Amino acid sequence: MASNSDSKKRLALAIIDFLSTSLKDGTLVSEDAESVEVAQSCIADTFHVNPNDKSAMQDAIGGQSLLSIYGVYEKLKGSKSGAGVGTSAASSSSQSSSKTGGGTTPKPQPSTGEKNAEAESFKSKGNAAMASKDYKSAIDAYTKALDISPLNPIYLSNRAAAYSASHKHTEAQTDAEMAVASDPKYTKAWSRLGLARFALGDARGSMEAYQKGIEYEGSGGSDAMKKGYETAKKRVEEVEKEGESMDQDPVDTARGDAAPGGGGMPDLSALAGMLGGGRGGGGGGGGPDLSSIMSNPMFASMAQNLMSNPDMMNNIMSNPRLRQMAESFGGGGGGGGEGGRGGGGMPDISSLMQDPNIADMARNMMGGGGAGAGRGAGPGR
Repeated sequence: MASNSDSKKRLALAIIDFLSTSLKDGTLVSEDAESVEVAQSCIADTFHVNPNDKSAMQDAIGGQSLLSIYGVYEKLKGSKSGAGVGTSAASSSSQSSSKTGGGTTPKPQPSTGEKNAEAESFKSKGNAAMASKDYKSAIDAYTKALDISPLNPIYLSNRAAAYSASHKHTEAQTDAEMAVASDPKYTKAWSRLGLARFALGDARGSMEAYQKGIEYEGSGGSDAMKKGYETAKKRVEEVEKEGESMDQDPVDTARGDAAPGGGGMPDLSALAGMLGGGRGGGGGGGGPDLSSIMSNPMFASMAQNLMSNPDMMNNIMSNPRLRQMAESFGGGGGGGGEGGRGGGGMPDISSLMQDPNIADMARNMMGGGGAGAGRGAGPGR
């Protein structure tokens, strides 16, 4: 049996580890580092321990931490506070009755062996209920066993399994954490902790629990423990990849010009129809020569913007003045230079631009700029 002095040395090492961990996890700020180092040095010198001895540190905290061990104590204290008061009151009453000679003689307390046998009986009932998939009865039976032996890692681990089967994963995680803190060498508890954490969405914590189980099992771990570890690891990798893809902005692969025709030029069939074209395409019969029109850079840019914006096309066609102009283009007429037209029915662009409304329309179609402002000039929709 370990001496009281050895226990105190292990506690001293656990405190040193707690201080070091508190610096690493951000509980203490970097400005406190020097003070923490002084405190660690004083504790090590006073208790004659070496915090750099990994074997001694492992023996002190058993793969856990002082914080997790204290957390188990707090959970037990919270769950047993009511029972503790009742027990204390009953004990005080019994003692008082014994001293005064009044009341009935207190019932003899069962021996440790009898308590253990009773706890094992409840555990067996819990196991039978688990086999029948009566998880509620299993939880009740394991709870009664734990009332007798609160820190028994087997009872805690078994109840964690029953909680997991009942989809009460938070309770399962609590029991499993208490079990591994009570006895980290009981590897089933690590497996059940890994399962509970995975179900709660903590894939990394699950992976760490399975890793601990593999380490304590030795020889590379059991197939079940390794399978749990690989499943959790795969999920961690998936989450990391999802995070990377979310960090990348989506790339818009759409072309800057809508409804392109051959060679990347806009489809001018609609524009030709608006201008009364489609009759041989070469100014014959008085129709406008679209090839000549499109040789004008300004008009080409306007046409390109126009074809990429259907709403603008509809607005133009609803403008009476422009509709009249289009009809006059398409109606033919042979006189050169007559009515603002060039020879062969070709519109005189410079004359048209003298009309403020048409000039304003042209600027809007060109995005307020000059020739060549067409492709990709409009906002992405």
